[in-house]
Amino acid sequence: MSTSSNASGSRPPVEGQLSTLPGTTTHLTGHNEEGKAIVYQSRPATWKAFDDKTMAFNQIFTTEFPASLTSNTDVQTHDDIIASGKLGLVKKNGVVCRMVDFAPGYECMMHRTQSIDFGIVVEGTVEMILDDGHKTLLGRGDIAVQRATMHAWRNPSETEWTRMVFVLQDIKPLVIGGKRMGEDLGRGTEGLPSSGNDDE
Repeated sequence: MSTSSNASGSRPPVEGQLSTLPGTTTHLTGHNEEGKAIVYQSRPATWKAFDDKTMAFNQIFTTEFPASLTSNTDVQTHDDIIASGKLGLVKKNGVVCRMVDFAPGYECMMHRTQSIDFGIVVEGTVEMILDDGHKTLLGRGDIAVQRATMHAWRNPSETEWTRMVFVLQDIKPLVIGGKRMGEDLGRGTEGLPSSGNDDE
């Protein structure tokens, strides 16, 4: 039996990372020919910057839902989607796991996706702002369940980066008061394709 250490103190930022937060690695499990569990691959984070390098994405994993794991089809699907450059915030008929770093004082665009999102604060604090004006402060370990609402994220710290992990699941169209609540990406996402999961 082998073990590996991934303590935060031994993980300097990876190449291309904007923040000073620990570098991260994604460990994909799988099976050997006897059906025993194995670590199939370990992949260092890869980052893409947005909004004048004040926010960055690490696309951890995305695939169809329900996923097909036979012959590592899900891993190939992820690799193909990332290579295409066409992944929006949400994967149509799929799921996305994404890490996001926010610079000190950064506030992202007010936006909505046609998805249910699980946002977990990993490092620092973040303010969740809704379009009714309500603000909620989340700390490390807090979780926001975004249900296709218009919202923004703000890092209230003037000195420290904030990191969140998001899991976004495609949903059926949401209608409120007869109005279709589709995707609205707002500003600051130049270079980010639309998700394409709320087409008529």
